[in-house]
Amino acid sequence: MLVIDRATYDAIVAHAKRDHPDEACGIVAGPEGSDRPERFVPMVNAAGSPTFYEFDSTELLALYKEMWDNDEEPVVIYHSHTATEAYPSRTDIGLASEPGAHYVLVSTAQTFSDEHGNNEGPVEFRSYRIVDGEVTEEEVSVVDSLPAPTG
Repeated sequence: MLVIDRATYDAIVAHAKRDHPDEACGIVAGPEGSDRPERFVPMVNAAGSPTFYEFDSTELLALYKEMWDNDEEPVVIYHSHTATEAYPSRTDIGLASEPGAHYVLVSTAQTFSDEHGNNEGPVEFRSYRIVDGEVTEEEVSVVDSLPAPTG
């Protein structure tokens, strides 16, 4: 199960709506081994596409160096779908290289709202584990704030 605080959930949805009609993408980092999504990092979709996302390689390398220095790891890797449901495509599955991460998809497709994708209205927000090409959907629990770390 993905447990995510309301502010981070809202930030991911806002990023997806803001970048619509292009796909948005980003990472939520957290302390290594904690499964705590704590630091929201919106990224640039280098593909600039409504049907594909690609992290900018320079930006991604800088983020990974920063995470290593801070003993962090990517807890959530997110992107949006602008015309389809929030389910990983074959390309998404092929790109999934972090077996410990939660892969969040947000759909801003008009079919999930009476409004256009970047306006107010509901979105579809779903989370998956993707390991060795196998996709498993998981429950998402949105909380006011994350519980205090243990240990």
